[in-house]
Amino acid sequence: MLSAVSLAAVHDARERIRGIATRTPLVQLHLAGLPFAVYLKLENLQPIGSFKIRGAANAMRSVDAKSLSSGVYTASAGNMAQGVAWCAREMHVPCTVIVPERAPQTKIDAVQRLGATVLKVPFDAWWRTMQDHAYPGMHGLFIHPFADERVMAGNGTIALEIFEDLPEADTLLVPFGGGGLACGIAAAARAVGDTTSVYACEVETSAPLRASYAQGAAATVNSTPSFVDGIGGKSVFPEVWPLAYQLLRGSRVVSLAQVASAVKLLVERARVVAEGAGAAPVAVALDAAEQHSLPDAKHVVCVVSGGNINSDALAKILNGEVP
Repeated sequence: MLSAVSLAAVHDARERIRGIATRTPLVQLHLAGLPFAVYLKLENLQPIGSFKIRGAANAMRSVDAKSLSSGVYTASAGNMAQGVAWCAREMHVPCTVIVPERAPQTKIDAVQRLGATVLKVPFDAWWRTMQDHAYPGMHGLFIHPFADERVMAGNGTIALEIFEDLPEADTLLVPFGGGGLACGIAAAARAVGDTTSVYACEVETSAPLRASYAQGAAATVNSTPSFVDGIGGKSVFPEVWPLAYQLLRGSRVVSLAQVASAVKLLVERARVVAEGAGAAPVAVALDAAEQHSLPDAKHVVCVVSGGNINSDALAKILNGEVP
C-alpha cells in the first residue's frame, strides 16, 4: 500500500536530484478578465522536457550501487522513459525502456538518443508490466513510472518550489496520468500549505479518476488514444486510488478541443510549448474561469508537466485544428 510522502522525504529528494533536475520558473500567464491570477510552473524546461526527471532521479539515487549493477528498466509511453534513460546515462548504468506499440515516435527517438534500449510490446503487456512492477525475463531494477513513493517524493519537490516562489498559491492544477505527479505534489502541498486545494486534470477521452470518484473505487474506463498522450490511462491503479482520494480535491475534465486551444494559447501568448498533458491544467483553469467553478481561488498554479509534443500535432493545433 502506498503512503503519502512526508515533507522530510521531499526535502531529501530535493538534495538527491540536485544537479540533474532543474529548478524551473514559475511565471504568470497574463490574461485579462479572469477571476483569479494564473501562474505556470514550467516543467517543460527540464532537460528532458518533462517533470519525470525528478522522480526518476530520486528513485535511482535512493538505492546503492549494487542495486543498479544490472541496470534499470521502466515501462513508459515516453516521458518517464526519457527520465530514467537520462539518469541512467548520468549514472553510467544500462537502461531498457518497455513501451507500448502505439508510443509516439518523437518520444521513442528521444529515448534512443539517450542511449537506452527500447522494447516495443503490445499495449496489454505494457500495462501488465506496470501492474506487476516487473516484466518477464527482464533483469535490473524496475523504476515504476508513478506507483513508487520515491518517485512521488521527487515529484513533490515541484510543490516546494511553487510555495517558495508564490506562498499565496491556493489552487494547484496538476495533470493526472498514473497519479504519481498529482499525489506527490498534493502530499507536499498539504505539508507546506495545508489550505491549498490540489485538483487532478484529465481529458474527456480518458478520465479514469473522474470515474473512480463517481463509483467510490478504482475504475476502468474506455480509453480513446489522442494527441494528449501523457495522461489518460484505461484505469486508476488500485494501489494509487486510496492515496488520490485522500490527497486530491477531485478531477477536473476538459475536452480535446479545450486542450488544443490551451496549447495554442500558450504558444501565442506566453511563448511556451506544452504537450497536451502539460496544457490540460491551463484548459481546466480557463474552463473554471468561464464556469465560475473555482469561486474561492485567487492564485491558481498550472503545472505544465511537459513540452514533448509531436511537431505535426503542434502544427495542426497552431493552424486551428484538433489533431
